[in-house]
This record gives sequence, C-alpha cells and structure tokens, in this order.
Amino acid sequence: MKKIVLSLLLTVIFAVPAFSQMMDMSMKEHRDGHGQMNEGGVVMKGFVQDIEGLAIKNDEFRQVLYTAKHCQLVVMALKPKEEIGAEVHKLDQFFRVEEGSGEAVLEGVRTTIRAGFAVIVPAGTNHNIINTGSVPLKLYTIYAPPNHRDGVVHHTRAEAEKDNEHFDGKTTE
Repeated sequence: MKKIVLSLLLTVIFAVPAFSQMMDMSMKEHRDGHGQMNEGGVVMKGFVQDIEGLAIKNDEFRQVLYTAKHCQLVVMALKPKEEIGAEVHKLDQFFRVEEGSGEAVLEGVRTTIRAGFAVIVPAGTNHNIINTGSVPLKLYTIYAPPNHRDGVVHHTRAEAEKDNEHFDGKTTE
C-alpha cells in the first residue's frame, strides 16, 4: 500500500508540473501566431479580440495584428499633427477611429473625423489621415488584400518610411 501511495505522490509531484509546463508552452505557441485561445482554452482560427481596446492601448505608429490570405488588421497611433502621409494603394482600405480627431483626405477632399468614424478608401484613391487634434489619434485599419509583413511593428512614421517592407505572402496562421 505504501508503494502505491508513494508512486502516486511521485507522479503528482513530477508529472503534473511537467504536464502543466508543457501545456503552458503549447498555449504560448498558439498565442504566438498559430491560432489563439478563446476563453475556454480552445485553439481557434482567426482573430477575435477587443479591437477598440487594442487600438486605444496602442502607442506604435503601425502594428500589424493579424494577416489572413485576403485581408490584414493593423492598429495605428498618430501623434498630434502627425499624418500617415499621402499614398495610393492597389487595394481597398478601411479605417476606424477609436480615439482622437483628425482629417481624412481622399482625392484632395478633406473631411473631419473623430472617434467612431469609419473611412473606406477604394483602391487607386490618393488618401491621407491627419491628426489635427492635441492628443494621439488611435485607429485601426483593414487592408484587403494585405499590405504589410505579418507582425511588423513600426514605432514611428520615420521608421516606417525607412523600412520598405511589403506583404510577403506569409499569413498569421
């Protein structure tokens, strides 16, 4: 009887922590680009998170959160008086402002934007987003198809302009 109890005790002492560590590593792998865990601990495909909260907490000029085959989710933070810079894409783009205020410029037409505003930029449209306020302009954007390397982070606009990166075909999952 003592041998059985000792054997069970050793199993609990050594096997359970090892299993727990293995599960932690497995969950970390899933969080690091191979799917995400839902509240029940189930690995799932896609991106399901509080995008408003992520956009508001973001302080990076540009951070790619998720890249699928046909679209890409990116959060951005523009400092007061900062802008994305006039650009034209061969893809469609959607912006949603979560905090702050500014202007959306599409083909030279300026429109005031603020928290809650959405902007859709059709492919081929010259556009810019400008922070005209006194606090950071927090937003997220969806490119369709993807425009940047998956996972890329640009801390500043200057850093983004120096990095001539583009979508390389690699997705988050």
